[in-house]
Amino acid sequence: MRTKQLIALGFSAAMSALMASPVFAANPAPGVYKAPLNSYGQPDLEGTWTNATLTVLERPKEYGARLVMSPEEVKKVEGDDAKMYAADAAPRDPKFKTTDLPHECGKGFSGAGCGYNFAWIDPGNNVMRVNGEPRTSFITDPVDGRLPPTKPGVVVENSYLHYGENPENQTLAERCLSSFGYSAGPVMLPLLYNNNYEIAQSKDTVAIVVEMVHDVRMIRIGGKHRTDGGRPWMGDSIGWYEGATLVVETTNFPQATALHGAWKELKVTERFTRVAPHRILYKFKVEDPSVWDRPWSGEYEFSPSKGRIFEYACHEGNYALSGILAGMRADESAADKARATGTNKTAEVPAEQSAGKKQ
Repeated sequence: MRTKQLIALGFSAAMSALMASPVFAANPAPGVYKAPLNSYGQPDLEGTWTNATLTVLERPKEYGARLVMSPEEVKKVEGDDAKMYAADAAPRDPKFKTTDLPHECGKGFSGAGCGYNFAWIDPGNNVMRVNGEPRTSFITDPVDGRLPPTKPGVVVENSYLHYGENPENQTLAERCLSSFGYSAGPVMLPLLYNNNYEIAQSKDTVAIVVEMVHDVRMIRIGGKHRTDGGRPWMGDSIGWYEGATLVVETTNFPQATALHGAWKELKVTERFTRVAPHRILYKFKVEDPSVWDRPWSGEYEFSPSKGRIFEYACHEGNYALSGILAGMRADESAADKARATGTNKTAEVPAEQSAGKKQ
């Protein structure tokens, strides 16, 4: 009997300790949670994470200087999103054409762009929470949650200025060289879908695998910035640990991956801190004195992804690129014929306008 009692008591004590551990703590109080360490004594950030969310980088102007949404605002934003998904999932005549769809179908799509129905996309269905607060934007400084104005004379290059002229004029994403938007970063920002990242750590390197579009960020722990003039696709990242935080500093960006027009003197500082078993606080600060008079910064939280990352098979020279170029040549041919015959019926939509619809 005594043996059974001891076993029962031991099991009860073990379970109590386990349930009290950080792994089972749903929302550890600030300052209480202590991130686990890996075998190198570094804060363990490994795993597959996502930043999918309805919250955006810049704060919509209707929120003003408010960083946190009210419960009513959260309910409306998330509810409207759920309604869009429900409407898109409703049965539809398979003979429908994109011209039969609503002119505005949500997520910034309209007209022919509505061919990307919600089965294809996964931008997230929830407002971003930071320490439980539903945020109106990622940017926290300036206080209006928006990018500071660029300096006089700064020109942000229009990536569609020579759209369709040749393969080299297409965006890096269409050429399958880098992600749409700024998924790989830095700053790492969510997109329309594939917002997953896998972090792997070694003694002197941190690798971040970016699902969109097969990028891998390599961060050299304790390294120094290169001085040979080389500018890697995602910049030159070095890092170090400050207690429980991984700090990453990136410079030497190429013009091809400019961030809102900044690249030559751009410096991005990121801070990764595991604040709970299932949350990584991601903070960023952006500086480029040649583009802005002041730095800007923000934050959001990564949460666990549902599974491992599989290959996003976007290959350079994919057939869609040849289709885009062929379509532009067809537009030009139609416009030439229209001018020759003195009519405009076949060239009602200018090439640059149709190019702007491309996603």
